[in-house]
Amino acid sequence: MVKGFKASAVSAGIKKNGKKDLALIVSDTPAAVAGVFTRNRVRAAPVVLDMQRLEVGLCRAVIANSGNANCCTGEKGMSDAVSMTRAVADSLNIDSKHVMAASTGVIGEPLQIESVVGNVPDLVAGLSPQGFESAAEAIMTTDTRPKCVTRKGSIEGGTYSITAIAKGAGMIRPDMATMLCFACTDIGVDSAALQQALNYANERSFNRITIDGDTSTNDTVLVMANGKSGATVKTKDQGDAFAELLSEVLEVLAKMIVADGEGATKLVEIRVLNAASVQDARCMADTVANSNLVKTAFFGEDANWGRIMAALGRAGVVFDPEIVDIWFGESKMVENGAGCGSEAEAAAAGIMRNSEFSVTIDVKSGSGSASVLTCDFSLDYVKINADYRS
Repeated sequence: MVKGFKASAVSAGIKKNGKKDLALIVSDTPAAVAGVFTRNRVRAAPVVLDMQRLEVGLCRAVIANSGNANCCTGEKGMSDAVSMTRAVADSLNIDSKHVMAASTGVIGEPLQIESVVGNVPDLVAGLSPQGFESAAEAIMTTDTRPKCVTRKGSIEGGTYSITAIAKGAGMIRPDMATMLCFACTDIGVDSAALQQALNYANERSFNRITIDGDTSTNDTVLVMANGKSGATVKTKDQGDAFAELLSEVLEVLAKMIVADGEGATKLVEIRVLNAASVQDARCMADTVANSNLVKTAFFGEDANWGRIMAALGRAGVVFDPEIVDIWFGESKMVENGAGCGSEAEAAAAGIMRNSEFSVTIDVKSGSGSASVLTCDFSLDYVKINADYRS
């Protein structure tokens, strides 16, 4: 396990189903901290608070609740976010400025702050190095399973670990963070270098996924590094190696999030090759990945490549549709803008029966490439979100 970190979770009665809904992660010593947050102009109170406290550069604890977003809740919402952190600080006898908060759940309802504050002593009493899986359960909303990943790395001077938990199954679009994620590492690294590593890792992971095209108001990714392993980043190469391992951890979590998308039955990678630029490739991949018509075709296992072409055409990118090739998995479906026939369509439909597959699009306009992970739209997605509050 990652050295010098503990976690715990309890049921505070915020969720109607009585499941765990309050989590705490604590570092034994002050840790460098980095974060990325939603780009949505509507931001939850804990997001605003964390963005302010991130400037301090140090963090000892993160408290997070599910079942209530504490968003669009006015001055009381900000007061409640502060109260959450103050309760943790008082119980641990630390500075409240070194405590971050996060919330996820229904927007616009007041947080049951008394339930949160009243359960902090039990959270502190239950802290354990083995508590991360329990904490991952407590931050779930419509997730069907907890998401927790640990990896070990080494640099000159020692070995270190990274443990991270995440939640997300809906309101997921690549727009800075798009869910909650808390990562802990026992490597020694200053906050500036940690932020640089997180920015790199986030672009390669959480900013390359989409479930429904909606950007949440509560997106928060925090990374804490306490140096308890004895391994310390001293050179650029060491920093790069750490950033790669952090990226690996977040990429695994990102894939888990899309695979667990609300009602999802398919995990699909959209790859765009040979666009005029990387930016063009990313724009085209995003448009296809977020197309409701494409995603419903994935669910129906219908190799409707015309929907993909239509999505490409409204991506705002200049290209020649008459030279585009499209593959479903290893099966070529479209060549030079035209279908490859019934046998190719049958092969593509067979590939779509898998729970995981890729769609590759070659636009033959340059050397820019990009990929995005998406999922299908099923009937269950509508059912889950039609009565989410009730």
